Amino acid sequence: MADTIDQVFVTLKHTVVGVFPGGVQPYASALISIAALLVTFALLFGLVTVIERKALGRMQNRYGPNRVGPFGFLQFAADGIKALTKEDIVPHAADRVVHFLAPVALLFCVLMTFGVLPVGRDMVLLDLDAGLLYFFAVGAATELAVFMAGWSSRNKYSLLGALRAIAQMLSYEVPLLLAVLPPVMMAGSLSLVQIVEAQSDFTGWLPRWHVFTPWGLAGLGLFLVAAHAEVNRSPFDLPEGESEIVAGYFVEYSGFKFALFFMAEYLGLLAMAGLAVTLFLGGWTAPLPLLTWVPSWVWFFAKLMILVFVFIWVRGTMPRLRVDQLMSFAWKFLVPLALINLVATGLWHFLPGGVVRWLVCLTLLAGAYVRLGRALVAGGKRPKRVYRYAE
Repeated sequence: MADTIDQVFVTLKHTVVGVFPGGVQPYASALISIAALLVTFALLFGLVTVIERKALGRMQNRYGPNRVGPFGFLQFAADGIKALTKEDIVPHAADRVVHFLAPVALLFCVLMTFGVLPVGRDMVLLDLDAGLLYFFAVGAATELAVFMAGWSSRNKYSLLGALRAIAQMLSYEVPLLLAVLPPVMMAGSLSLVQIVEAQSDFTGWLPRWHVFTPWGLAGLGLFLVAAHAEVNRSPFDLPEGESEIVAGYFVEYSGFKFALFFMAEYLGLLAMAGLAVTLFLGGWTAPLPLLTWVPSWVWFFAKLMILVFVFIWVRGTMPRLRVDQLMSFAWKFLVPLALINLVATGLWHFLPGGVVRWLVCLTLLAGAYVRLGRALVAGGKRPKRVYRYAE
């Protein structure tokens, strides 16, 4: 019974595909899978926007959306209709073709990343041997779309916002990529399906998730911090600093084009959270042996929403960084710590199991964290300002 419920969507797809002629079935299967993936994450995007606004309202002691639909949960539909009906304004000097293609390209690149995420047992669109490489290769194209938006608007604020965004995204891609290498090293594969399967066993009642190791916990922390910067979430939302450059690279966008940027940002958030679940939190596997009867896709989306709440919590808590703090944090703290985490992963693999490798890895990572943190704080101190009157 549990296996039947777990594979209900897979069985339903095979039933629908079986209606088509043999030569058409591969194409029908691909189209059905793509449609299901798009609908699922599009609905999740709408719900996350409402949940975020309600959560931030609760954190800031105010009301969130509470008028449209039950408890305000249809607010995203009202916002979508409003965006569709608003006027599309394009600057006279803008490159209209590039200006139009930028949000479309950004959304397309983000949607492509969902194709390799295993959302459940036997529930992945593309089971590639190099699935993780595909994820980052497609995701790296977002920098081009951001630059297209800033450059084509013919606006100095837009261009400055695009340059900020590209500098930030390129800088934080380095620790992001270094943070995902330990799971690859331990699983021996770039396939996200195989990485999940490598975490599917239990040691007693404890699952063998990568997060329950020193290098896995450090890697998850590094990944989440860098992911905040990659998707321009607070406190790393400098590319759209309202108090400095109005709205960043999409300041000249309105109507549905602006909504596409908004949608791409939240879908990117869901993609990063889904990748973190896959690499460090066991993907669709259950947290306890007693709970393996729960459908695998339930576990994946439950873990996904927990990480999404972490992103929301950070946004409601942390103030925005300065540009110099942003860059120093990436290159002077995250990158060295990520490299040391690779060394800890190698030591964990080659040292004999037991207390020894726990002590070695914990000591190495804790010592690096303290030393790098102190160096970062000492380097960020500025001399006291001295004011002198003109003689």
